[in-house]
Amino acid sequence: MPDTNKLSRRRFLKATGGAATAAALAGCTGGDGEETTTTESGGEETTTSSTTQEDTGTELSGSVFNRTLSGTITTMDPVAATDTSSGILIQQVFDCLMSYQNALPTVENELAADYTVSDDFTTYTFELADATYHNGDQVTASDFIYSWERLAASENSRRAYFILDSVGVEHETDDEGDYVPGSLGLEVGESESELVVNLSEPFHDTLEMFAYTSFAALPEGVLGDVEGHDGEMEYTEFASNNPIGAGPFEFAFWEQGTAAAVSKYDDYYGQVAQVDNVRWQVIEDDTARYNYAMNENADYFTLPTAQYDPGLAQVESTDEYGREIGTYGPVRNGKTLNYVGVPTLSIYYVGFNMNKVPKAVRQAFAYVLNQDQMVSEVFKGRGSAAELFTPPTIFPGGAQAASDLVSSDYPYSAGETDIEAARQVMEEAGYGPDNQFEVQWTQYNNNAWEEMASILRDQLASAHINMQIQKADFSTLLERGRNGQLEAYTLGWIADWPAPDNFLQLMNPPQTDTSKQGPISYVNWTAENGDAAQQATDAYQQVVNNPAPTDEAQQVRDEAYVDIEMANWEDVAMLPVYNQKEETFWYDTVDIEPFGGMGPSRQKLNTVTLNR
Repeated sequence: MPDTNKLSRRRFLKATGGAATAAALAGCTGGDGEETTTTESGGEETTTSSTTQEDTGTELSGSVFNRTLSGTITTMDPVAATDTSSGILIQQVFDCLMSYQNALPTVENELAADYTVSDDFTTYTFELADATYHNGDQVTASDFIYSWERLAASENSRRAYFILDSVGVEHETDDEGDYVPGSLGLEVGESESELVVNLSEPFHDTLEMFAYTSFAALPEGVLGDVEGHDGEMEYTEFASNNPIGAGPFEFAFWEQGTAAAVSKYDDYYGQVAQVDNVRWQVIEDDTARYNYAMNENADYFTLPTAQYDPGLAQVESTDEYGREIGTYGPVRNGKTLNYVGVPTLSIYYVGFNMNKVPKAVRQAFAYVLNQDQMVSEVFKGRGSAAELFTPPTIFPGGAQAASDLVSSDYPYSAGETDIEAARQVMEEAGYGPDNQFEVQWTQYNNNAWEEMASILRDQLASAHINMQIQKADFSTLLERGRNGQLEAYTLGWIADWPAPDNFLQLMNPPQTDTSKQGPISYVNWTAENGDAAQQATDAYQQVVNNPAPTDEAQQVRDEAYVDIEMANWEDVAMLPVYNQKEETFWYDTVDIEPFGGMGPSRQKLNTVTLNR
């Protein structure tokens, strides 16, 4: 398919299913690339009260693995979910062709028992495992065709660009570049156990994309939100009360803003879950979540930064994936916890609506922000300072190349707070003591980020910037972003697939326009508000034009990735803060494998055992 069509769809975002939301950490974005909140503990586990299982009025029989969530669950529909809290549950209920075993950044077979790839990397043939859904139906190739049609065409889909643009499954477009429903290049092979996938052109992370839960299998016709299907149940019933997947756990219940649970599926084709149930308590308040864990209501949890003491962490070993494994404690209740610290493929950042925040102000932010100071003093060492949007382990040439580029070319004094430079750039733009710029900072309800905001506010005051801090719940923040109502905001992104383009797509200017439907980020980067907008646009088009899993294409992409990072340094669309070290803690009653760099939302829990 011509590259101009692909860019056109990206520009107008008509093929994104009408609601692709912005970058967030944890995710999920996503997010998995999933949307996620900027919670200091990784945006994945929170709660607002110390509600117990009995408080919810929902009883679970058998063993229960108790966890917490720091963000509100929004949906159980795999194509609609973009936040990490939803993704954590969806990961247990639905299976894909591929998976990241224990969230390590290497894919393995899941519903794909085997597969072959054509010599030109455009045709993938999958032999499906002998698996059933939770309603007893057999998983078939037709189910995948139906499920992926929902991903491409359903009004509920927020990840249509994954299949139409990122992977580029073959399909037709109309005169306006919109997807023609029913035209995906998917076929049933020699039997219903064989799925044939045809791509418009090679894509370097096809199998990795097929591990994302948006590509999960659903029973054919279960919903009627695509042409040719009336639907066996109402959408809200499926997305809230009765999601049907082929994963190791069945949906048990979800009470909005309070709790959710899944129960083991005895006929699972893989390893049947070792626990009967997994239950999550939703607690958005840091102190309440900490108290919940210290009262041993949760078996496995994160610790808010305000209650975290780095001196209590004892690292006993570091494995080949950089995971630090050891103990933490003793904690308030006298127990010593198990501990893992994982460098995730993630970035937390400050984003700017460039239509509302002038370049001089954005540069002033960059001059005063000392990422090293924030990681050390505010986030207590729970991550690494970031001046690049791409996580260092997947940056072209690796972590050392990323460090060398920052050392040689970063224009805002890495590791320093330069208030004088910030003041100078503001005065050159016409600002002064009697003409200060008013800017609204909006963040998720999080103490550590509020502390960072307060530090920046005080520093920026000396550079003629009056910054007001506002907190909002996660869904409100995202809604304001989609509507173009934010000015400066904080979010994060965790990998959908382990490659730089998954992160740098957030800075492809045509995809950042909040006046269009489904912007992937909220920065509104144009030539009118950024000198390097065209550089970023051209560089991302180079990525789009060279998608193949070949050394030659990789070299072109690598050069383009650096160009995008440099364009962002010039215009400061997004100001990176840190790459997260996700730290998780658990009591001795739990035996669980450490998760990997794709983040805890990618880890299935069927191998967890309880010792009580």
